[in-house]
Amino acid sequence: MQRAIAAGRLWLPAARSAALVDLQRAGGLAGPRLYSAATTDDADSHDDFKPKVKAAPSAGVDATIEKDISSHDVFIYMKGVPEAPMCGFSNMACAILNLYGVQYGSRNVLADPEVREGVKRFTAWPTVPQIFIKGEFVGGSDILHEMHQKGELKQALEGCAQQD
Repeated sequence: MQRAIAAGRLWLPAARSAALVDLQRAGGLAGPRLYSAATTDDADSHDDFKPKVKAAPSAGVDATIEKDISSHDVFIYMKGVPEAPMCGFSNMACAILNLYGVQYGSRNVLADPEVREGVKRFTAWPTVPQIFIKGEFVGGSDILHEMHQKGELKQALEGCAQQD
């Protein structure tokens, strides 16, 4: 019970904490420390917790993306590589593409944070993997899976180079 009350002090507004102080003085709570959002100061915060401003990706990232998607019939920006995906969604996307036997290029976004953020900005799609077919952005693994289930993916991949 004392732990639950002590933990509650962390989120109770400062106005309500006066009753907790009275309870503590009466011997009902351990520890004199009360917290209030008004007492936190960014100057006292560790650098890891301070707000950060991300720089916009350079124009070179957009050129890299354009080159990637124009030089392959099918291209995937993913976590890891097709032989060793680093997330379940990337794994599923590769498995679906492998099922159709198409050749596809890939780029590991974990190896280049600029490309990871750049492709999200390029497509206005917040997650990875991202799949392009014939230069057009298709979507993520969920969209690819849905297209596969509806039979639309077979049609979209017609004319794409096949694996050897």
